[in-house]
Amino acid sequence: MRIAVTYSNGNVFPHFGKTEEFKVYEVEDKKVLSSEVISSNGAGHGALAGVLKDQNVDILICGGLGGGALNALGEAGIEVIAGAEGNTDAAVESYLKGELVSTGANCDHHDHEHGGEEHTCGDHGCGHHDHHEEAKEEEKKECNCDDSEEECSGSCESCSGCSGEPEVIYEGKNAGKTVRVHYKGTLNDGTQFDSSYDRGQPLEFLAGVGMMIKGFDKAVVDMEVGDKVSIHLSPEEAYGMPSESNIIKLKIKDLPGSEDLEVGHQAYLQNAYGGAVAVRVTEKTEEDIVFDANHELAGKELNFDIELVSVKED
Repeated sequence: MRIAVTYSNGNVFPHFGKTEEFKVYEVEDKKVLSSEVISSNGAGHGALAGVLKDQNVDILICGGLGGGALNALGEAGIEVIAGAEGNTDAAVESYLKGELVSTGANCDHHDHEHGGEEHTCGDHGCGHHDHHEEAKEEEKKECNCDDSEEECSGSCESCSGCSGEPEVIYEGKNAGKTVRVHYKGTLNDGTQFDSSYDRGQPLEFLAGVGMMIKGFDKAVVDMEVGDKVSIHLSPEEAYGMPSESNIIKLKIKDLPGSEDLEVGHQAYLQNAYGGAVAVRVTEKTEEDIVFDANHELAGKELNFDIELVSVKED
């Protein structure tokens, strides 16, 4: 079986139609045998289905995509798992464990290129979108986006409408460079919540530009290859504190697929930039459903053992 994931600097690229690369995994007996990063060759939307078909891909894991692309992938015999985010290796591992499921509880997003009406979760008050316009302006400032550009996605490293390089937030010898690290993350009671060692593949990201949580990024940005460090992070340096603004109440009739969800289920909603937001169902009535978009580690102190494996000199 071959699994492709929309790819950018180690993470799931949020917009299928604009991804420049895929990471393709060769899988057997629910174990990853090998992986490689391939170019999309500049193809977009429906044409990408042909690229993946030529690579004999069976399953696509991605963030958001439109109906046209979904139909094209279906015609190519490719199963789609939409709504993923974060590290691509972790997304594949979650899928193989049966933990990553395309539930269908995603807000529709019609791309400008198709001439359709744009519709985002902002219309339903999802996540932070009560402050949608203000947040969008902040994203433009952070991404150095030009108002004349058609769109800007939610993060600089994957923003197709941004000019210039990602802005360095944390100074250090590795700032702005692609690094690969191994790490293990634990809670204060010793419970392990994540480990790249267990997955057998380092995490790759652009250091110092805010792709990772603050404390993790600040630790890696000045490490030497081969260095190993242990860090303790407060919630403010990690995933922050839980916020009431991340509690999302929607009408079930306004969110196709949500009728099949139950309390405790994980789902994905699409934000105003076409990216996927992981949420958990916390309440459900006959008419309403309530999601919690706070990160599951919000409010917790975290510990990391980090090993810098390599630095790509650009």
